[in-house]
Amino acid sequence: MKNILIIGCGLLGSSLVRRISKKKIARKIFIFEKSKSNISKIKRLKLPGKIVKSLKDGVVNSDLIIFCTPMSEYKNLINKINKFILSKTIITDIGSSKIESSKIIKKFLKKGIHWIQSHPITGSEVSGPEHGKENMFKDKWCILIRDKKTNLKHLKSLNSFWKKVGSKTVIMNVEKHDKIFSITSHLPHLVAYNLVKSAQDFEKKQKYDLIKYSAGGLRDFSRIAASNEIMWRDIFFDNKINVSKAIDMFIKNLNSFKKDINSKNSKSIIKKLSQTKKVRSKILKLKQDTNKPDFGRN
Repeated sequence: MKNILIIGCGLLGSSLVRRISKKKIARKIFIFEKSKSNISKIKRLKLPGKIVKSLKDGVVNSDLIIFCTPMSEYKNLINKINKFILSKTIITDIGSSKIESSKIIKKFLKKGIHWIQSHPITGSEVSGPEHGKENMFKDKWCILIRDKKTNLKHLKSLNSFWKKVGSKTVIMNVEKHDKIFSITSHLPHLVAYNLVKSAQDFEKKQKYDLIKYSAGGLRDFSRIAASNEIMWRDIFFDNKINVSKAIDMFIKNLNSFKKDINSKNSKSIIKKLSQTKKVRSKILKLKQDTNKPDFGRN
């Protein structure tokens, strides 16, 4: 890729800018950011790349455009870039759900333009360019979405780009992607938000200073629940069918635990607890997490 445009320079956008620059993946990096606060931070941090004041300046000069914005902004941005985007340009994104956003892309993107969706499996509960990291994508999975109309030449180029960034890549269709991540990502975040809300509700009702005595479990969930609310609203809405099914499954399992607890069914609950421990072992075996106590924070 000669020139790359990053639209949205928050946590992941700024991490890409840092990585692309360090690995010399592009000749020029353009940054389009509408937030005045983020623009000030980008300048203060002296991030590599040229900030463009208009989308046109970045779009007409770029071989690859990466959307790093909330998915609710896609439609508006697509309508703007349609006026001057070139057919040679590849577009991708970093969104965490794909079915609904792919419908928006197919409906509003100008014909003859190639958008291949990406999902790098990385991130943090914090947001903003000041929290970006050059190695954010290193050794992390990146899912590339393929359908019947995907341009294979562009897919190969995009796959090569993510590998240069440091990611491990795999190709999926949108349906498989959204089903998998409704369980591995979207439901855990939803559970975290609700667990923390339950703690808040309990504290308010009982008038206890509960948060002060947060144990490790609540602290860990509170980290996830501190994630960007706009981004996660968009993800929940975009993948609503699969997320709703995941919620139903979770409620069913939660009720099963509740039944075991109320009946003191030791055999049943021990079986459940033992089975779930195997998932942690598998995650460690696949090197998806550290085996250090307290998640390696100490």
